[in-house]
Amino acid sequence: MAHTRSPLRLISLAALAASCLTACASAPVNPSLQPMTQRAAQDRDLGDASVFGLYLAGEAAIDRGSSRDAAFYFAKASALDPGSEAIRNRAFTSALVAGDVNAAADIAADIPAGVEPVQGLVRLTRAVNALASDRAKEALAILSGPAFPPAHAGAAALLKPWAAAAAGDWALAQTVPATGGNAILATVAALGASELLERNGAFAEAEKGYRSRTNGKNGLFVLGYGAFLERRGRYPEALAFYDKAIAAKPTDTAFIRARARASRHETPPPLVTVQEGAAEALIAPAVLMLAQHQGDSGLGYLRLALRLDGNLDEAWVLVGDAMGSAGDPTAAHEAYDHVKPGSEQYGVARGDLALALQKAGDKDGALALAQETMKASRNDPRALTLYADLLSEDERYDEATAALNKAIAATGEANAGWSLFYLRGAAEEQSGHWPAAEADLSRALKLNPDEPEVMNYLGYAWVDRGVHLPEAVKLLEKAEARQPDSGAIVDSLGWARYRTGDYVSAILDLERAIQLDPSDPEVNDHLGDVYWRVGRRLEAQYQWRRVLSLTPAPKMRASVETKLKDGLGPIQEANVVSAHPSDPAAARP
Repeated sequence: MAHTRSPLRLISLAALAASCLTACASAPVNPSLQPMTQRAAQDRDLGDASVFGLYLAGEAAIDRGSSRDAAFYFAKASALDPGSEAIRNRAFTSALVAGDVNAAADIAADIPAGVEPVQGLVRLTRAVNALASDRAKEALAILSGPAFPPAHAGAAALLKPWAAAAAGDWALAQTVPATGGNAILATVAALGASELLERNGAFAEAEKGYRSRTNGKNGLFVLGYGAFLERRGRYPEALAFYDKAIAAKPTDTAFIRARARASRHETPPPLVTVQEGAAEALIAPAVLMLAQHQGDSGLGYLRLALRLDGNLDEAWVLVGDAMGSAGDPTAAHEAYDHVKPGSEQYGVARGDLALALQKAGDKDGALALAQETMKASRNDPRALTLYADLLSEDERYDEATAALNKAIAATGEANAGWSLFYLRGAAEEQSGHWPAAEADLSRALKLNPDEPEVMNYLGYAWVDRGVHLPEAVKLLEKAEARQPDSGAIVDSLGWARYRTGDYVSAILDLERAIQLDPSDPEVNDHLGDVYWRVGRRLEAQYQWRRVLSLTPAPKMRASVETKLKDGLGPIQEANVVSAHPSDPAAARP
């Protein structure tokens, strides 16, 4: 099923992801952000609270999305029972996640070596706090000690060269560390070694390091080497290099911006300081931890990065995203608000905040924020895409199309990626402009022929209109093969087979779609229709009644109410027996 989903949200989230003023005003008051005088009063009010009561209060704070309150209660519980290893570990991780690295480091100082499961994170916290406090030799000693637990060994390896540089050990600093075979961490390690060589004045060796992984596709090294050439005043070489990178990835906005800067001989990005480099080194391990659902470690790494560089906007955006996912909207909003206009991450942060506002039901606030972001970012395509997404969610499809027209114009028709044509086609289809929609969806499919969402949307649109049915079935079969666990795609395929009269296969598809997406009203409606067509009237009526319990759109509600009253007309007798699931003939070849 395509036309009831919002591909605008799907794509903009993906695009903004790798992303405040009005939002904070609309956010619920969080006790964790009370002034310190109030928190002190709260502390006195605890009175004779038991360790167990404080611990439960901390867990309750986590459940309601208040990371700072959780850290507060766990710290109090640990102070009352300093011998409890479990409570002390909880107090440490909670303080770190909440962003109080100094408090986490104080607690970490009291955790004996070898205490698991927090030992690796404890040592990293102690090392980062020492490095941030200009105690580089202490940081290097911590990182050079016994082997870190495997989960944290990669982050420790990436930090060690920067600590060595701060401590004056340039021989160690310029050695590319081993990262356990992880390709992403290896790339970050190699880039860091090149930056440290450049910082130490070894320009020939630094250039060799930058060039070693520059193939026009590795964004980190493309931008790193290009900036190196600009810093050396070698602008013609930088321009030729950026041109080559853009030819390989013509829609990469970072490459385009870098070339524009070099063409104007503007000030190139400065080489990172040692602390800034150490902070950036923690981003990749943080993202890997979050992707592996290791939330405390991933957020902990981000907080440590911000302890080293409080202006690292990429980390603030990631903290906002992670806190939002963890159910702490106040902390998320606060993180996004650290990213200021002029930052390359500003549009991403504001976009994520706007989506959070919309999710909370504040559509007007989300749209106002998106409009403000467009103005501040001078109609950046990402900001326009976000605005189009929000307009589409509000069913203002013509306005969404207009915003996407601007995004495509800003990018350039020849350079616009498949996603922009897909988004515009979806908005056009929703607003009833089918010829234009079909042209855009077909163009998106041509640009990215293996994208399941495009195949699903175009295939379902054909089925919905009763055109190109054989081609639609083939397209949806291809989409289902690439994304077999998508309830929407399986439903689309089942509906296509229903429309071609293949009720046996349609039932099997739609029953599987129900298992994948049981609360979708349209899937239930489709299954009810095919049950009716094969004579399974009671089951059809059950599915239609279920649709009414799932808050369908007004148009669907009216249709289902009519079907419950009048049915769908004659039963297709020839398919009754073979379509029943108890019949072996119903099994799909």
